[in-house]
Amino acid sequence: MSLSIDRSRVGSGVVSFLATNEGSIRHELVILPLTDSQVAGSRPTSSENKVDETASLGEASATCNAGEGSGIAPGSAGWVTLNLAPGRYEIVCNLPGHYAAGMYQELIVS
Repeated sequence: MSLSIDRSRVGSGVVSFLATNEGSIRHELVILPLTDSQVAGSRPTSSENKVDETASLGEASATCNAGEGSGIAPGSAGWVTLNLAPGRYEIVCNLPGHYAAGMYQELIVS
């Protein structure tokens, strides 16, 4: 499994994410802040094989719709628009096992 983003740096302010699922199973896109010392891909996973989403700034997980849902179906897309401050963020799929399988990327907002 993999997650790719079309750019690793964006300007601060309003940022829209379009999550296109080109796979064969459901996925989602969750935006989490990274602290200065955190490395993308290093978050601990729970017994449900997911990372803690408490600090989530938003997600795209609704098939053909904006915001939260039960996952983006294969061949479909979902989206979310956020106002992001400068900093480092981790873009993840947090369905069980997906983060541990490598579905994360770092995004730098300046």
